[in-house]
Amino acid sequence: MAGGTEASFENCIINQKRYLRSIRYDIVFMNSILIIYTGGTIGMIRDEESGALKTFDFDSLIHEIPEIKKFKSKIEAISFEEPIDSSNMQPEDWMAIAQTIYDNYNQHDGFVVLHGSDTMAYTASALSFMLENLNKPVILTGSQLPIGEIRTDAKENLITAIEIASTIKNGKPAVPEVAIYFEYDLYRGNRSTKSNAEDFEAFSSPNYPVLAEAGVSLKFNHSAIYKPNDKNLKINKFSDNHIATIKLYPGISEEVIFSIINTPNLKAIVLETFGAGNASTQLWFINLLIVAVEKNIIILNISQCEGGGVSQGKYETSSAFNKIGVISGADMTYEAAVAKLMYLLGTDLTTQEIKNWLQKPLRGEITL
Repeated sequence: MAGGTEASFENCIINQKRYLRSIRYDIVFMNSILIIYTGGTIGMIRDEESGALKTFDFDSLIHEIPEIKKFKSKIEAISFEEPIDSSNMQPEDWMAIAQTIYDNYNQHDGFVVLHGSDTMAYTASALSFMLENLNKPVILTGSQLPIGEIRTDAKENLITAIEIASTIKNGKPAVPEVAIYFEYDLYRGNRSTKSNAEDFEAFSSPNYPVLAEAGVSLKFNHSAIYKPNDKNLKINKFSDNHIATIKLYPGISEEVIFSIINTPNLKAIVLETFGAGNASTQLWFINLLIVAVEKNIIILNISQCEGGGVSQGKYETSSAFNKIGVISGADMTYEAAVAKLMYLLGTDLTTQEIKNWLQKPLRGEITL
């Protein structure tokens, strides 16, 4: 896409103390997989004396999951020196993950990113936009229970994620895109959302079919999997997070909307509307949106509903949006909308060009 920026992020990496401790497992291999551990529940074990959870020692990976030895792959692992709780994940951490993949891209056939589940869908969405021309698997996974617990879901998630990342079909990777694997299902990363905090089946993809199902065998939905090009991988820098969210609710006040659109340096608003993109038609509300558009603030309309999307103009309660310049986000997830805006705002595209690209799929994140 025009406007993408290839960058090394050297300053970002130098300023972080989270890198890099490498562990190599020498196995008879057919291909090579790199595991990138960023943090999260999957990397925690319970201290036998205190009972408290502590960061997993990656040197013990084979001890905790001896099944890894059975893979006919070379397995290497890189761990952030300071693991991150996913609630603390920031755009600079996305850049660090992307840079690690870029730096190791030619040495490995697939990548597994271990990540906390809370913001995994944000990271997966961001990586899909950052890693332009990706033609190898980048599979994010994690767990609801620590890897050392008896009933942990970590082992199955990690083992299957590695298997998916190492699967070759007709001489090419089976899933050449950023995806999330969790509890027997593989989802497109920028179509995913965390929908359950208690169940092992923590993620869903309400507007796009699963890419694969893990049962007795792996069943790939090849028609749903992204078709890559043969161009060289490059990284698009995320450098602009001047975004706000307005989640509508009955009774939202004029003062609240006014304060948000007058936030200094604000460049975009994700407007979470009712149903198929509907909102109040009160004059004060519409007038404030007009003020925002006139200030060159991009307003992206997405639905609060988990399934379905925005059909802007279908009902009278959204028809005004088309007239004043609000952009329909169709069936994008909230996580994908935020990540896509951060990416596009960081390019040299004009406001109108950004609005145009918001309505087109870049990495399969939206249905036309």
